[in-house]
Amino acid sequence: MALYTGTLPTRLLNDQQIRPGSYRTWSDVARDFERRDKDREILADLKASIPVAGQQKPILLEVDDRHHDVRVADGHHRSLILRQLGVAEFTFRWCLIGTWSVKDQSGPFPYHLLGL
Repeated sequence: MALYTGTLPTRLLNDQQIRPGSYRTWSDVARDFERRDKDREILADLKASIPVAGQQKPILLEVDDRHHDVRVADGHHRSLILRQLGVAEFTFRWCLIGTWSVKDQSGPFPYHLLGL
């Protein structure tokens, strides 16, 4: 069975619904990336390529089954640029973070966790 791939409104990449993984807020992510040359280069490349070629790689979302929240596990740079560009939707895959494991999912995403 193939891994689940879906789309969500980019506006859900916020500090309440889809949080930025290991960062407290999306502002913290932007501030941290602005400090490092490598991150600034990645952001500039994405800012140039996404309007032309679209989002090429899905953002990986992690769902924590203990806290029932959703975070970006992989794709912070893409998320920032999609937000900055005002792209309406983003493509994602998801994984379930359990007490003892991380499992990529092929079943439907738990949209109810986002208050949709």
